[in-house]
Amino acid sequence: VCNFMSHEKCLKNVKIPCSCIAPSLVRVPVAHCFGPPGHYKRKFCTVCRKSLESPAFRCEVCELHVHADCLLFACSDCRQCHQDGHQDQDTYHHHWREGNLSSSARCEVCKKTCGSSEVLSGMRCEWCGILAHAACYIIVTPECTFGRLRNMILPPSCVQLFSRNFSKLHCFRISENLQTETDEDDDVDGSTQGSAKDVQISTDSSKQTLKIFDGNDAVKRNQFRLISVPRIAKNEEVVEAALRAYYINDDQQEYELQTFTQQALLSDDVINRNDAAEDSNLGSVFRESVPEAWIIRAKPKDEEVIRIYPAWLKVGMAYVSLRVNKDSTAQAVIKEVLPLLGRQMECLQNFKLVEVLMGSKQVQRMVLDNQELILNRLKDIRKTSIRQMNQTRFYIVENSKSVVQVNLFVGGLPPQLSIEEYTNILKDELAIKTNVVSVSHVYQAQGAVVLEISCFSEAERIYMLVKDTTVNYKPLNAVVIPEVMASKIPQNCCPLLVFVNPKSGGLKGRDLLYSFRKLLNPHQVFELTNGGPMPGFHTFSKVPSFRVLVCGGDGTVGWVLGALEEIRHKLVCSEPSVAILPLGTGNDLGRVLRWGAGYSGEDPYSILVSVDEADDVLMDRWTILLDAEEPAEGAENGVAEPEPPKIVQMNNYCGLGIDAELSLDFHHAREEEPGKFNSRFHNKGVYVKVGLQKISHTRNLHKDIKLQVDQQEVELPSIEGLIFINIPSWGSGADLWGSESDNRFEKPRIDDGLLEVVGVTGVVHMGQVQGGFRSGIRIAQGSYFRVTLLKPIPVQVDGEPWIQAPGQIIISAAGPKVHMLKKSKQKQKKTGS
Repeated sequence: VCNFMSHEKCLKNVKIPCSCIAPSLVRVPVAHCFGPPGHYKRKFCTVCRKSLESPAFRCEVCELHVHADCLLFACSDCRQCHQDGHQDQDTYHHHWREGNLSSSARCEVCKKTCGSSEVLSGMRCEWCGILAHAACYIIVTPECTFGRLRNMILPPSCVQLFSRNFSKLHCFRISENLQTETDEDDDVDGSTQGSAKDVQISTDSSKQTLKIFDGNDAVKRNQFRLISVPRIAKNEEVVEAALRAYYINDDQQEYELQTFTQQALLSDDVINRNDAAEDSNLGSVFRESVPEAWIIRAKPKDEEVIRIYPAWLKVGMAYVSLRVNKDSTAQAVIKEVLPLLGRQMECLQNFKLVEVLMGSKQVQRMVLDNQELILNRLKDIRKTSIRQMNQTRFYIVENSKSVVQVNLFVGGLPPQLSIEEYTNILKDELAIKTNVVSVSHVYQAQGAVVLEISCFSEAERIYMLVKDTTVNYKPLNAVVIPEVMASKIPQNCCPLLVFVNPKSGGLKGRDLLYSFRKLLNPHQVFELTNGGPMPGFHTFSKVPSFRVLVCGGDGTVGWVLGALEEIRHKLVCSEPSVAILPLGTGNDLGRVLRWGAGYSGEDPYSILVSVDEADDVLMDRWTILLDAEEPAEGAENGVAEPEPPKIVQMNNYCGLGIDAELSLDFHHAREEEPGKFNSRFHNKGVYVKVGLQKISHTRNLHKDIKLQVDQQEVELPSIEGLIFINIPSWGSGADLWGSESDNRFEKPRIDDGLLEVVGVTGVVHMGQVQGGFRSGIRIAQGSYFRVTLLKPIPVQVDGEPWIQAPGQIIISAAGPKVHMLKKSKQKQKKTGS
C-alpha cells in the first residue's frame, strides 16, 4: 500500500505502521498546520514514502512532509502543543516522527548512523529531538523530558486553548499573507496530476488507466485517483488496486465498483455492471467499451464491529470494540460501553457519543443524536467518502460542565480610552454580543483589548470580521491567544518568549519562525508583524519567570523593549532578561552583547543553547523629549497650553545632522523599493552610495544648535553631526568614542548612567571612523542633556530618522535599567571540545 521497502532479513525488525493503519494507532488526534507549498530537497513523503520532487507541503509544527496529492491521507498525529479544554496527562511521551533525518544522524540506542538521504528511515522525537533506528526506538524510555531545551520550553500541559473553530494557522498565529490558500480546485490539480505522474509510467499497451472516485464528495469536487490495471483484469484486481490507491487495507470482498455516470450524483440507484461479471466467474469486468471512471462503494452490511474510544475518561484501555446492528442507536451504544469501562452505575444522560473526523488539516467533532442509528451513520459516511470512513472514529464523552473561553487579542483601536468606550466601539463596529463577550484586559497606551468569548461561533465571527474593520482609518487586528496556566509550570522552568520580525534585515525571519516553532512550543513564538509584541507579553503575563529572545534589527529590539517598559507593571515577572538574534543591517546592540554582526544561518538549536547559557547584564535606557518648549514666563491665563512633548525611548544612540540625514535617505530608498533590500550587503551598498552624494556638502551644524550638559553650556567645535552614544558600537560596529584613555572622562559602560557626546565633521570623517582610522571628536559625558534647535534638523534615534522642527530636545535616563543577556564566552570552548 505505501511503498515501504525492507531487506528480507530485516523484516522481523519492522515496527513502522503502514499509512493505511497509522490513523487507527493515534491516541489523541491533532491536525497538522500546513504552510504554503514549497520545494523541499532530499525529503520524502510520509504517506507514500517517495521523494518530494514537485512542490509539497510541510507541517509548521512537526517534521511531517507530504505531497500535495497525499495531503488528504496524512495521519492527524501532529504533536500536541496545548490542552483543548480538557485536562489531559501531565507526563509526556516521546512524539515519534519517521524519517527525513540528516545522513549523519546517530541512533541514541546503538550509536550507529540512523539517517539516510535515499529513503525515509530512522525516528525522531518531535519534542526532545532524540534520534533512533526504527528497530531501536521501542527500547527508549517512553517518557519524554524535552531534552536539552527543557527549561526553555513552555510545557504543553500548561497551555490551554479552546481551538475548536479555528484553523491551526489561527491557533499558532501564523500570518496568512504568505499562505497561498489552497482551495478545492488546487487540490484537484494536485491530486490528479500527482497520481497521473505515478501511473503513466506504464506505457504498456496491455494496461489501461482508470479514474477512481471514492464517493459522492470526490465526484462533486472532481477529485479522483488514477490506477493502472491490465486490460483483462478481474473485478477483484481492480477493486484491490482502487482500495490501495486510497490507502485502505480492508477485505476487497466488502467493496464493489460502480460505473461513473451523471446519475451517480442524482440517485443512489446506479446501474451496477459488476453483478453481471460475478455470474461468469472468469469474465473480465471490462468489455469492449470500458468506462474510464468508476466509483468504489462499500457493500451494505447488516452488522459490523466498531471501536469506541473512551475519550478523556481516565481508563487504561485505548478503545472498546462493539458489535452494532441495524437497530443500534447512539444511546444503545453508550449503554453497552459504560459497563465495559466500569461506569455501569452512572446515568446514561451524563454521556454522549461524538463522531470525530481526523482530517489532516482539521479534526472535526460532531455530537450524535441519542436516537441516531449507527449503521445508517456509517453508511452515509462511506457514501460520502470511503477514505473519510478510514479517518472517522467514535468517542464516548462525559457531559462536562467545562466553560468555553476563547481569548482574542484585538489591537489597532484608538489609544487611551476607558473600558466602556472600547466596549462601545466594539459594539458599533463588530456588533459583539455582550452576553457571551466580555473585555477582560485593556492596554490603553497601545489601543488594545483582550476579549473573553464563551461561544465558538461568536469567536470565529469576530475574528473574521476584525480583519476587514477599520477604526479612525486604522485597520484592526485580531490574534487568538492561549491561556498559560502558570501554576502548572515546573519549578526550574524559565520559558523563552520569542519575537521574530520577518521583515528585518535579510528577510531570514521566515526560516527562523519555522525552526523555533519546531524546537519550542509554537505558543511561545510570536511574529511581530501580527499584532506586535503585546500579544506575547499578555500571554506570558502570569508566568513567574521567563526570558525574551528578540530576532530583528536594533529598531525591533527598541520596539520590544518599549512595549516591555509600558506593560512591565502588569507582568508577574516584571524584569525578564532580553537576548538578541540580530537580523537587521546595523545590529550595534547585538555586537556589544556578543550576539554577532548579524544572523548568517547558524543552527537555531545552538542559538537557543547559547541563550540558555548567556549572562545577565544591565543596560541604561534613555528618554528623549522632543520639542519640549519652556513654559513662557509670565504667561497670562488665556494662553493655550503648549502641546505635550513627543517622547521617544533610546537604547543605542541618537544622532543630529549628517548621520541622521544619511539614515533618512536610506529610509526613503527602502520605502520606495522594499523588495530590493533583502540582503545586508545590498543595504550597506546603498548607505555608501547615499554617503558619497553628500561628500561635497558643507553645513555648520554647530551654529544651528546649542548644547547643555548637566545644566552647563557646552561650546561646540565646528562639526556636521552630533551623536549621543549609550553603547560602544555605532554605525554597524564602529567605535566612535575611541579606546584611548582620557583624564577628562570616565571609561564608557552600558550601565553607568552616562551618555557620551561625540561630534563628526562630515561624511569623510564618518567613513574614517567606520574604517577604524579615526575616532569622533569627544565633546562631553553626562546624564542630562538639553539641545536647542534653531532650525529644522534631521534626527535619528536607533536608526529611525525624521526631520525635527526647531525647539528643544531633552535627553534623560529612563526608568529602571533593563536586563539584557550577553552571550557567554565559555560556549566556544565547549563546542570546541
